[in-house]
Amino acid sequence: MTTVQNILNILTNIAAESLAETWDNVGLLIGSPLDQVTSILIGLDPTSQLISQADELHSELVITHHPVIFHPLKALRVDQPEGRIISKALAKKINIIGCHTNLDSAHGGVSDVLAHTLGVSNPQPLVAADSCNLKCGLGRIGNLAAAVPAEDFLATLHKALTPPWLLEAGPRPQKISRVAVCGGSCSDFAQTALMQGADVFITAEIKHSTARWAEESGLWLIDAGHFATENPAMAALQAMLTRECAQEGIQVKIHTARQKSPLQLIIPS
Repeated sequence: MTTVQNILNILTNIAAESLAETWDNVGLLIGSPLDQVTSILIGLDPTSQLISQADELHSELVITHHPVIFHPLKALRVDQPEGRIISKALAKKINIIGCHTNLDSAHGGVSDVLAHTLGVSNPQPLVAADSCNLKCGLGRIGNLAAAVPAEDFLATLHKALTPPWLLEAGPRPQKISRVAVCGGSCSDFAQTALMQGADVFITAEIKHSTARWAEESGLWLIDAGHFATENPAMAALQAMLTRECAQEGIQVKIHTARQKSPLQLIIPS
């Protein structure tokens, strides 16, 4: 019998909880480590709809990137969004594991997937982790196999991520060779990307002040959206978890969720 604890042990090989930022909340957030697992659903965001998908698939375990419990709870109100999701998971006897900044930092994690998707060779951490080897840390930076025009790079980005929008700040270079990425909200790393020689930095939720800074500093910033820059890693997590389970002789069904960005671009008619 495979248990939630067995899956937690395997996740340690993929994205150890020790890699998570101190402010984060990861690991088993709802359920029991002793519960049996025959099916797993992986999704970016913990939502009521995701719990419904898990129930349809008879998945006893859900693994989300963003934690279902992030800030300390002072009350559990089922008439409010967070409480409603937790209550639904408990009612359906569905365990939930959060795999957040530990997956961001892990080798093969969120930013590695983003970098490889865009053709970056041998990406290295933008901000190296103290508790791991040189392959762990937040963000990634590396070189393309050959320099490409900025317009061609944008076409690759759009095809790879299909984001609902692309926003840019700072001057657009003629050629792109060195690329920095950080899935999710990482505009605070823009100066780090510039100091490491990036021609472009792709992330999400870029602050107004950072966009103005990019104009002055000469760094090309691209905001491709939080969901679009992180969601490709969910399929990668499925593949890694499938491989690790096979090596341990564990037979479980592993699915990726049907989710889309909660933000969509309004196009006036």
